[in-house]
Amino acid sequence: MSYTTTEPATLSPAPSASVLDEHAKGWRKKLGQSLLVLLIIFVASWYVGLLNFNTLANGVPAIGTLIGESLPPDFTNVASWVSPLIDTLAMSIAGTAIAVTLSVPLAFLAARNTSPHPVVFQVTRTLLNGLRSVPELIMGIIFVAAVGFGALPGVLALGLHSIGMVGKFFAEAIEHVDEAPVEAADAAGATRLQVLYHAVLPQVLPQFADVSIYRWEYNFRASTVMGMVGAGGIGFELMGSLRIMQYQEVSAILIVILLMVTVVDSLSGRLRKKFK
Repeated sequence: MSYTTTEPATLSPAPSASVLDEHAKGWRKKLGQSLLVLLIIFVASWYVGLLNFNTLANGVPAIGTLIGESLPPDFTNVASWVSPLIDTLAMSIAGTAIAVTLSVPLAFLAARNTSPHPVVFQVTRTLLNGLRSVPELIMGIIFVAAVGFGALPGVLALGLHSIGMVGKFFAEAIEHVDEAPVEAADAAGATRLQVLYHAVLPQVLPQFADVSIYRWEYNFRASTVMGMVGAGGIGFELMGSLRIMQYQEVSAILIVILLMVTVVDSLSGRLRKKFK
């Protein structure tokens, strides 16, 4: 009679001490980084007075008084706000159109995988950083001084400031394209422009559309502020009511702006779904 022997089941080796040490070091590193971020937030909050609860408490009665003076909203002049609202909407559309039109070629120059030369890449990136670093409100003041009051300086300010952000997002989308279609187009003997048009652009168009719609939504909000520096729109009416302390009319204008922002947000959401 023969007996068969079976090998004992092999157990997976326990994690080595070095693996556990590495895991502990990584956990401690993340904990230290989180504590550092919290410390920075605490210091910044203390520096700006956000933790001064006495000052905040003393401001509550004043806010309550201001809210009381703003109620009920006064919609007596609502008919005169239609034209400024149209100006605000037109400013946001035209400013976004300028930004998107100029950002597309700049994005290809500012992307590492499509820029023709490192010098061109650095110059274009610096240009985008410069446009993005100047607030649209400052640009609005400059253009009001240059071309006068009205919607035009608001459009120019919104458009130029938006180029810095839209161009950056466009360039990042281009840098993350799949290289397989690009290599296939190169292998087929396509020119550089043909490669960009047939292999790169189709991949990034959905991202371009999404960023453009989001920026239009942002520019509509920003255009309400542009009116405060004389660039026209509903913000100009809001500033006028604030100067004469007509707080009931101010609250009515804010409600109208909120309704318009809600409509624009809903419309932009539907447009984004269509481009997905």
